[in-house]
Amino acid sequence: MKQIEILALVDDDDTFVFITQRIIEQTNHVKEIKVFNNGLDALNYLKNNLNNDYQLPEVIFLDLSMPIMDGWQFLDEFTSLSLKTDKTEKILIYICSSSISPHDITKAKEISSVTDFIIKPVTKDKLAEIVMSL
Repeated sequence: MKQIEILALVDDDDTFVFITQRIIEQTNHVKEIKVFNNGLDALNYLKNNLNNDYQLPEVIFLDLSMPIMDGWQFLDEFTSLSLKTDKTEKILIYICSSSISPHDITKAKEISSVTDFIIKPVTKDKLAEIVMSL
């Protein structure tokens, strides 16, 4: 069975984080989950670990609406970071949002570093689909 070594969950909603962690743990598809409450904390983590491939997440679940640095701002900074190093090329970013706005979905899918847009909640089936695509 394929496994994700590290999955980063970037979301400020404690309920979503709790439920998503439980779903992930039940599937045994992820070895380690790193949780960040905003995009800035996640971005700083990535920057601090660019020279340590074993600490970089393979998958990021990114919320769009967060304090300090929202998902859109994170994506802008992540794209700039990707231009400076190839270390981030292998990271798959999934927008996980409760937004059903066609504008948000279209905008997200136009960003090259975004793999897909998932409307919350993340299900076991969706997680299995992501793992199988690795």
